[in-house]
Amino acid sequence: MKQMKERPPVEAVRSSAEFRGWYWPVVELHRFCDRLGIPKAGRKADLRSRVERALDGDLSKPRPSRARNSDFDWSKEALEPHTILTQEVSFGPNFRRFFKENIGKRFVCHSDFMEWVRSNPGKTLQDAIDVWELMEKRKDDPDFRREIAACNNFLQYLRDFRDANPTLSHSDSKKCWSIKSRLPAHNGTVIYENSDLSFL
Repeated sequence: MKQMKERPPVEAVRSSAEFRGWYWPVVELHRFCDRLGIPKAGRKADLRSRVERALDGDLSKPRPSRARNSDFDWSKEALEPHTILTQEVSFGPNFRRFFKENIGKRFVCHSDFMEWVRSNPGKTLQDAIDVWELMEKRKDDPDFRREIAACNNFLQYLRDFRDANPTLSHSDSKKCWSIKSRLPAHNGTVIYENSDLSFL
């Protein structure tokens, strides 16, 4: 297999156009933020957008994606079933502790559940518990497939790989991802292609 150009180091990227041509893991995006002196908080899509703007010379502080309408501190407040969900909900340790106490060790904060929580301010944590249980019951349906958040390129690639190659192993899919994710990627998105099997 001929030598392919691999993702450059963070320090070598000087323009947003070059930046957009590669997939960047979160740890690398944080390195960009450190280098450019911009905030590291937010979702991966927020980080990519912020880095692009900074590389273009826009070092202004990012505007909040939504107006803050609650002073409720999700990291410190005591959570109860009647606690109302707000737009600023955080899925940190305090949130997860509440659900493990009320659901048990089987609780996992899946992306589709988090998306429901974000989309339902005004509902209660008890509503969220009920929805989580309903989502879990869907696993009994042999045709059920959990949604993958648009920002989770890694899981989407692995699913697409397994769909196309059901006889190959999880290790095979991860090996192909490891190589493909360091190669040029249009708009930073790694897409599975059958030619990726050449990496094995």
